[in-house]
Amino acid sequence: MVGGQYSQRPMPARPRLLHDLMAWPARLWRWGGACLVCRAWSDDGAVCPTCVARHALPKPRCEACAIEVPQGVGRCGACLRCLPTPPRALAAVDYAYPWDGLIHRFKYRQAPELARPLVERLWPVVQDALAAGLPRPDLLVPVPLSAARLRERGYNQAWELTRRLSRLSAIPARCGALLRLVDAPHQQGLSREQRLMQARGTYAVAPQAVASLRGGCVALVDDVLTTGATAQAAADALLRAGVADVQVWALARTPDPQVH
Repeated sequence: MVGGQYSQRPMPARPRLLHDLMAWPARLWRWGGACLVCRAWSDDGAVCPTCVARHALPKPRCEACAIEVPQGVGRCGACLRCLPTPPRALAAVDYAYPWDGLIHRFKYRQAPELARPLVERLWPVVQDALAAGLPRPDLLVPVPLSAARLRERGYNQAWELTRRLSRLSAIPARCGALLRLVDAPHQQGLSREQRLMQARGTYAVAPQAVASLRGGCVALVDDVLTTGATAQAAADALLRAGVADVQVWALARTPDPQVH
């Protein structure tokens, strides 16, 4: 079973002054500031309650892939025909306005401070799912970046989400348990089948983590769930290493183009 708290961060060390300067926006939001979406003053965080109510309304989602489904439907048609791996996924919002712009800024514009307001959307969804009977994971694991992508970006956005979820949930997190072996090209525009082919063999469990993961339940954390190909490849690597159960906790889910 999984045990112990892990807190290492797979990123280059920053000078202390730079680290403090990057942390200031998140600290200032605690006392209020301009909403990141409508720019109106908000005393309740980085995204004001009005924008949360307008753009983050809870939706019924497929329990296996997190795509939006009609009320009362447990799984979408695609997942009924072919159960994916892993068989349970959560998502807080659709990857659409305004969340797509905030996530893009979070990932590519050196804005790790956006992790906190984004996690504020995901954490209530996780709480509701756990209260409804979702097995509580033993460990939270971020979907890893390749070493080259990590050097280029300076931080792994999935780890920034994971470590905050760990603090909120009191579930241990480990960033080095899963490794990305190859740096595949960007997957934008590829079909699910093409993404699955590209992701095959991309991930592996770190040898030193195998014993501690065996028999446990792991939640994979990522920013966006698009087709599920990345999550499936990462989950397959964990299951091959002896993990008993894998879930996916994603901030956003790309909507079904046939519905939206």
